[in-house]
Amino acid sequence: MKCQGLTPYPKGIRVPAPILKQAKIESHVELTLEANSIVLRPLKNRPREGWEKAFGLMHDRKEDKLLDKGLDSELADWEWK
Repeated sequence: MKCQGLTPYPKGIRVPAPILKQAKIESHVELTLEANSIVLRPLKNRPREGWEKAFGLMHDRKEDKLLDKGLDSELADWEWK
């Protein structure tokens, strides 16, 4: 396979449909780097699945108030990295 792209980054790799089917990859994947290899795994769940229902329950219970107390205006004690 050849990496495709017009610029150095990002590049794309076209994975043949039979390989995706065999790996049970339908739409979303988890991508990791392991021992100098790119590993794709099918994503089993949706990262934000159920959030809409949970936010609705929070609203119904009046638990959806903004908790922002602001930042301490004295930044001298902060350690910047």
